Amino acid sequence: MVVRRQILGLALLSAVAFTALCALAASDDGEPAPRFHAKTLTGENFNNESVKGKVVLLQFWTTWCPYCRGEQSLVDDMQHEFADKGLIVLAIDVGESKKTVRKYLAEHPRA
Repeated sequence: MVVRRQILGLALLSAVAFTALCALAASDDGEPAPRFHAKTLTGENFNNESVKGKVVLLQFWTTWCPYCRGEQSLVDDMQHEFADKGLIVLAIDVGESKKTVRKYLAEHPRA
């Protein structure tokens, strides 16, 4: 069961990586992204204008999700590998307080 979950997680992450790479190679003829605004725990702001011309991977996660923990290092590795090609990863915690997220990240830092 655990191996099946790991394989499924890797397959999902591979699909995301493939989609991101295709987007990097795509022309600018696509539809515009929906308007958004995101603010990191350190106060850095992201919006459509700040990420224009880049590929943005939105990773939705929670501190209690074992699948999220399992894919964290893979997403971090992707971010490092493709950052110079314009990839931005925005890891978005779903429905938890800043205090909970900060405590989790202090114990499990993202690369």
